Parts: sequence; structure tokens; C-alpha cells
Amino acid sequence: MIPGDPARMALGPTATQEMVEKYRDKLHLNDPIHIQYWFFIKGITKGDLGESVYTKRKVTTDVSTYFPATLELIIFASLIMIFVGVPLGILAGRFKDKAIDNISRFISLLGVVTPSFVWAVFLMIIFAFYLDILPVAGRLSQDTVAPERITGLIILDSIIRGQFNVTIDALKHIILPALALSLGALGQASRLTRSNITEVYDKQYIEMARAYGYNEFKIATKYALKPAMIPTLTILGLDFAAMLGNAFLVEFVFAWPGIAKYGVQAILYKDLNAITATTMIIATFFVFTNLIVDLIVAYLNPKIRLSGK
Repeated sequence: MIPGDPARMALGPTATQEMVEKYRDKLHLNDPIHIQYWFFIKGITKGDLGESVYTKRKVTTDVSTYFPATLELIIFASLIMIFVGVPLGILAGRFKDKAIDNISRFISLLGVVTPSFVWAVFLMIIFAFYLDILPVAGRLSQDTVAPERITGLIILDSIIRGQFNVTIDALKHIILPALALSLGALGQASRLTRSNITEVYDKQYIEMARAYGYNEFKIATKYALKPAMIPTLTILGLDFAAMLGNAFLVEFVFAWPGIAKYGVQAILYKDLNAITATTMIIATFFVFTNLIVDLIVAYLNPKIRLSGK
């Protein structure tokens, strides 16, 4: 429904109408929608998602090129979300209505209500322009040579190759975009963990554990954290999958060469094959993430395992 002819946008204003019509036939744009869908399904069964009118390459080649960068960004953003948001929520729930709780709730609310791209701009202004301590564009500095590709994850590949100077440079580049992408999910994880921890601490078995003389650390880690994390894990899984969609504007702001930035360019060029591929990747990511989370929750919750049997 977006205005514009994909074939004309791909070939440019100087192309003749005959050339445009020939390209439309190549893309099956002149066929009825059900015929287009048939060619789409037929291509998927062969591992062919068509050709990108933006890059003039196979879409599968583009996906394999750009997706590892986004995956690396999402992994680091998720680590920040888990290892900062969850402990913050645990402390807030354990010390309810104390100073740490108030600080945690303020940080959580600020993270939830502020969009990722706004965080991206704020972080860029503070750490790149005022403090000038972190880079703001790309995955590596211009004078740094990327390691030979193994997984496509530059940090992991550089560690495997023993190029630790590349690892440090890549870590500097990923901090700001990962932080911008994670802050919203971090706030949500903190709020939910706090709520669950507060609810669990009101249970009778926590009072019984205290009556037996268990120390507070053991009560928190063994008896309170596990049941409190079961509902939190579901939201963490959804947030992890949602980061792939939220990465669109963050990657655009930081010029991060990932699948989300590729998707934005595909939309601007009305690159239908690339748009479809990007949408499928996001949907598939959601499905598999939810499946993994369900398996983890079933492992943690014996009642779910027994009901399944």
C-alpha cells in the first residue's frame, strides 16, 4: 500500500517503461496476489527469498550478512537487561519502601516510558559528544580490521582468533546501542521482578525458613528467587524477541549494520522481498524464543511438568 512502484524505484527515473515492465514481470508484480504468494512459498521451499531491489543481491545473502550484527547487539542488550534489571528488582523487592526500592522504581519507570531511540540520542550526546569516551557509529573503528568471519559475531570471532585489540574496539562500539536497546526492557524486568519478589516474601514458607534460622541470602536465592523468576522469565523472553523489532531505530541512529537497519532501507526502497524476509525473521525469532522460554519454565516449575505428563 506504500506509494511507489518497486520496479521503478529499483531501476531509477531514467529507465524506460519497457524496462520497468520487464522488471515487474521478473518480480511477478503483474501477477494476481495468489500467484505471487505461490511463487513466494515455492521459493521458500528451495531456500530462495528472491532478489533485493536495494542491494541487487539474493535476500538470503543479505540476511546471512546483516543478521549476525543484530544478533550480537541483542545478546549484549539482553545481558544488560538480565544482569542489571533482575538484581535491581530483587533488591527493590527485598527492601520494599526503602531508599533502594524508590531508586529502583524511578529507574524502572524512566526506562519503560522512554523509547529506545530517545535513549540512543541521549547516550550519544552524553558519552560521545560531551565526554568523548565512546564511539557512536558502526561495529569497528575505520583503522581496525575485522577478524576472519566464523560466526559473524565480531566479538566472538575476534576472541576465537586471538585478536583481543579487535575485541576491545568492538566492545566499545556495542556499549551505547546495547544500552539504548536494553533500558526499556531493563525497567520492565526490574518492575516485574520486584512485584514477584514482594509477593513471594509474603508467603508462609518464607516465614518458616526464617523460623528455622536460615540466613537471608539463602532465603532470597533458594526459596524466593526461583518461584519469583517463573513469571519474570516469560516477560524476559518476550522482551528478548521484541528487541529485534525495537532495534530498527537504534541501529539507524548508531549506523549499526544489522538486519534492522537493512529492514529500514528495504521499507524506504519498497523492497518487497527484503521486507518480507525481515518480517519472517522477526516472527520466527518470536516463535523460537517463546518455545525456549516455555521449556525453561517447565523445567523450573514441577507443576507444569507433571501436568504435561
